[in-house]
Amino acid sequence: MEEQSGLSERYPTASPWPLFVALGLVLSEVGVFLGGVVLPVGIGGVLLLEASVVGIMRESGYANSLWSTSLGVGALVGVAGTALLVLTPYTSRALTLAGGGLLAVIAAVGLFLYESGYL
Repeated sequence: MEEQSGLSERYPTASPWPLFVALGLVLSEVGVFLGGVVLPVGIGGVLLLEASVVGIMRESGYANSLWSTSLGVGALVGVAGTALLVLTPYTSRALTLAGGGLLAVIAAVGLFLYESGYL
């Protein structure tokens, strides 16, 4: 009798996304709380978190394409960052979210071009 590793026949191995979600949360909060010089670390953390959400949705079958999901998540985070920038005094947190959302929207355009065969 052969013993198979993994969780089920559909998923032969465990998903790596929870690790990336946790790392994205940590990096984004480090960038927010320390601000200034490490603001790019926060934006990178937000991008990692967004990419993890897109990957989870794609892996679970909730999304058919990467570009539309990336566009939606990026727009949602960008709007949240812009609202924080306009309505609250939390400038570093707002810039982190707005910058991460903007970069995710730009990545969505690249993913659209790639999935459409233009790149």
